[in-house]
Amino acid sequence: MGKIAKQSILTTISSYLGVLIGYVNILWLLPYALTPSEFGAFRTIQDMALLLVPFAQLGLGHGITRFYPQVKKHKFTFFTFSLIWCLVGFTAVAVLFLVFKDEIIRTYSVNSPQVNNYLGVVLIITFFSVIHTILDAFMRSFLKVAIPTFIREVMVRLLVSAWIVTFLLGWIDFYQVMMGLGLLYLMAVLFMIAYMLKRDLFRLKFNFGVLSQSFKGEFIKYSLITFLGTAGSILIMKIDSLMVSAMISLDANAIYTIGFSIAVVIEMPRRAISQVVMPVIAESFAGGRLDQIHQLYKKVAVNQLIICLLLFIGLWANIDNLYHFVPNRDVYEAGKWVVLLIGLGKLSDVIFSVNGEIIVFSKYYLFNITSTLLMSLVVILLNLMLIPSYGIEGAAMASFVAMFFYNLLKYYYIKVKLHFTPFTWDLAKVILVGLVAYYIPTLLLPTLDNIFLDLIIRSALIMIIYLTGIYVFNPSPEGKNMVLNALNKIKP
Repeated sequence: MGKIAKQSILTTISSYLGVLIGYVNILWLLPYALTPSEFGAFRTIQDMALLLVPFAQLGLGHGITRFYPQVKKHKFTFFTFSLIWCLVGFTAVAVLFLVFKDEIIRTYSVNSPQVNNYLGVVLIITFFSVIHTILDAFMRSFLKVAIPTFIREVMVRLLVSAWIVTFLLGWIDFYQVMMGLGLLYLMAVLFMIAYMLKRDLFRLKFNFGVLSQSFKGEFIKYSLITFLGTAGSILIMKIDSLMVSAMISLDANAIYTIGFSIAVVIEMPRRAISQVVMPVIAESFAGGRLDQIHQLYKKVAVNQLIICLLLFIGLWANIDNLYHFVPNRDVYEAGKWVVLLIGLGKLSDVIFSVNGEIIVFSKYYLFNITSTLLMSLVVILLNLMLIPSYGIEGAAMASFVAMFFYNLLKYYYIKVKLHFTPFTWDLAKVILVGLVAYYIPTLLLPTLDNIFLDLIIRSALIMIIYLTGIYVFNPSPEGKNMVLNALNKIKP
């Protein structure tokens, strides 16, 4: 876990720096610079593009991670082969998008007609995002995740900030803001390529004969099968935003976006850890080290819950304080219950640990498709049922229910097939500490008139109680020792 921990810390730093910039963008800059309708259109186009990405990359991201250990000697040929296949996938998606363009236009023409003005941008963002995911997967195979994470989480958000500032300064209009979005994703790809060239990790080799036909067949087969699962996972996370725009309005999607964005910070540590453990899981399966995977399954569950639960408690305890800083908060604070429901859904991802990653890299990866497609259908049906009655809260509730049962289904499958479980008494200790840390300040501390003072005191009290409880109950001895060693090193 030492190397994993180091890479996780670096990627977590980048992730949270990105979250900080994203918070400035989502919670202040975009609501300040754009009307709710413009904000909703901005997010809808991005979400639509990101929804197409897994279909266009054909599952090659997971395929690269799984099969890279077999072709280390021919890594650049493998890399080039993967890039060509992702271009094939993008071409297929682009053709289908254009074929069904009229249906997409009709879907948004009633409640959100502005979206139809920028559909061309969707394919541009999709193309550069697909290329970026392939580059990212290749770097992940080398356990080089810190810089790629910085580019993905920090640089892209900074580019968005700069682009919106040019709009505020009056240098461009909103139409140009939307049409220029694709250039931001192009710049991220160029930075990624520059980093890979510096590391001598970007070469194109077309001698595909060194890759056996059986290897290429297995790689393509695995990627095509797993892409359905990956696409389903993205669909579960993005379809609510698109359906809110189509069924309610762009204004409603702007409100939903802010609530969702506040909640998504909870899963940042899990994303960072997942990026690092995926190649470790793939290597362990290749070497038949199932006990190592089982231990990793348990350790990851506890360690990421310690961090993520603290974030959830802090966010929900300060939810009114957070919305105070959002421009036009009278409009946007209607989405605070979205924060609670999406936050609970993200916690279910955390508690069930890396179940999806284990299934993807095991011989049972076909199940990932079945479960994901099933949950995709469920979340669409739930949105259709709940949005008309409950609005954006209905969309959030649909996502929460889908995420929880999706994780529960994968847990039971892993339990039956591999006899793994992430659940230990240490998880219960963390949850107990979290409940105490939330309820004591909530019940005893009155709401202060000074927003800043209330935010600081409430957060400090929660953190003191929580960290004290974690130290006393010691659910993660390894994590505790790492923190103590780090503190000893910085002592004068």
